[in-house]
Amino acid sequence: MTGEGPRPRGRGAGINPMNRFETKHHEVDWGLVEDDAEFLESAARVPTEWIADHSRTIIAENDSPDIGFDASINPYRGCEHGCIYCYARPTHEYLGYSAGLDFETKILVKYDAPELVRSALSSLRWRPRVLAMSGVTDPYQPIERKLELTRRCLEVLAEYRQAVSIITKNRLVVRDLDLLSRLAAVGAAGVFVSITSLDDELIGKLEPRTSRPLGRLAAVRALSEAGVPVGVMVAPVIPGLNDAEIPAILNAAAQAGARFAGYTFVRLPLGVAELFTDWLETHYPGRKAKVLDRIRAARGGRLNDSRFGARMRGEGAAAEAIARLFRSAARRAGLNQTPWPVSPAAFRRPGQGPTQGRLFE
Repeated sequence: MTGEGPRPRGRGAGINPMNRFETKHHEVDWGLVEDDAEFLESAARVPTEWIADHSRTIIAENDSPDIGFDASINPYRGCEHGCIYCYARPTHEYLGYSAGLDFETKILVKYDAPELVRSALSSLRWRPRVLAMSGVTDPYQPIERKLELTRRCLEVLAEYRQAVSIITKNRLVVRDLDLLSRLAAVGAAGVFVSITSLDDELIGKLEPRTSRPLGRLAAVRALSEAGVPVGVMVAPVIPGLNDAEIPAILNAAAQAGARFAGYTFVRLPLGVAELFTDWLETHYPGRKAKVLDRIRAARGGRLNDSRFGARMRGEGAAAEAIARLFRSAARRAGLNQTPWPVSPAAFRRPGQGPTQGRLFE
C-alpha cells in the first residue's frame, strides 16, 4: 500500500497484508485518490461477505500436546469479531485471502454443519470424547444470530448427548441455555467465556465486534444460574496492556458464578505480528515499545515462539511473573478448586443405550 489510506471503521485490522503464498498483491496509491471523497468513504466502510464453505467434514482433529482437546467443530472460518491478536488469522491465507481485513470480512460459512455433525456422530467410527466448539473461530460471532448454525449443531449434540466445551466472547451463548442445560444435566456441557479486559474502551479497539465486558459477565451469571459449568479465559494476556487486570477479571468472573479459569499468553504467528504492531501504532503508540519489548522478553527475543510447551505460556521471568499472578489471583477468587466436569460418558446414539453398539466400534 502506497501512502496512508482511511482506517476501516469498526474493524480490528487496519491493513490487509499480502498473503504469504501469493506472488502478486494489489495496492492502492492513496496519493492518487486523496481528493476522491466517495472512494475514501467506501474504503472506510468494509462490508462483511459470507461465502459458502463446501467442506465435507466438520470435526477437526489435532494432536497438539498443549491444547486441552483433540477434536473440535468450527461452523465458520474467519471471524467478524475482529480481534487483532487472533492466532487463527493466518489460516485464512490457505483460502487465498489475507490474514488482515479479509479474515474478519470474508467469512466462510458451513451451511450444512448440523448435517455433517449428525453424520459424524452416527458413524460407528466415532470415538466419543469431548468436542471443543470452536477451536479456531468463535461459534457465536455476529452472523450466528441470524443463521443459528451453532444452535442447530447443539441440537444434534443434545440428541446424542455428545459432550461439548464452548469458548466464546459473545453473550449470544445464553440464547442456547435450554440446550446447554440439558447437556450439562448429564455432565456433557460447559462454557468458558473469554474476558480479555474489563475496560470498554480497550475492548472496543482490541476486539471491536465482541460483546462488551458487562455483557460477558452477565452471560457468566446466566450460565451459572442455569446449572451450566462456566469458567473464564483471560485470553490472551498481553503484557503492558491487560496483564495488570488479571486479578480484577478473575474476581468479577467468580462473583458472577464462574468456578474455573485459564489463560494464554499472546501469540503473534506469521502475519499477526505485523497486524498487531500496526494496531499498537494506531491506538496506543505510547505503549508500543513497552508492549512489544515485554512480549519479546517472554518469547526468546522474538514476537512469537511456536514451540509446543512454550507457545501458550511464554518463558522467562516475565512469563513466570504472569503465571504467578494468575495462580494467586485464581486461588484467592476460589477458582479451579475442582476438575473441569465435562465428560463424554453420557454419549449414546438415539435408540440405543450408552453402551449398545460399541461391540463393533
